[in-house]
Amino acid sequence: MSEGGRPWTADAAMPEESRDSAGVRVRLDRMVEEFADLDAREKLELLVDFANGLPTLPAEYEARKAVEDRRVHECQTPVFLWPEMIPAGGARLVADVAPEAPTVKGFVAVLAEAVAGRPVGEAATLPDDILERMGLVEVLGMMRTGGLRSIVSRVRRGFAELARSQA
Repeated sequence: MSEGGRPWTADAAMPEESRDSAGVRVRLDRMVEEFADLDAREKLELLVDFANGLPTLPAEYEARKAVEDRRVHECQTPVFLWPEMIPAGGARLVADVAPEAPTVKGFVAVLAEAVAGRPVGEAATLPDDILERMGLVEVLGMMRTGGLRSIVSRVRRGFAELARSQA
């Protein structure tokens, strides 16, 4: 949690001069630090805080849910992902996660913060060990972490496809 009890965000918790320059791994490292010394209950609370920061799905994406295959089927929770490239070439993860799954929504919010505005090729390098580094494997159990791993894989694959199309 950043100073003031708010969840860490790329814009709020970083010094002004490095908001746009911190890479995906640096951002993840900073968020991982937030989880490091927390007990299981506190980790879940922090995920809920992150969930509250995930923007509401814009109306144009709501309509696309019915016609595009954006659901992460390996996750029990309904999760829809749109890895995108913004006009300046940076990454943006648009997501919709069922409100009854705040821990999943919080994890997706962590990923969205990590990749926001970074080059899509860099966004495609999300590490495999995010859940372990955050200490969430033991807290969430095998079923839930399997779904979260699928989310990471889908995000990484989506940004890799964007990077290839850019080359």
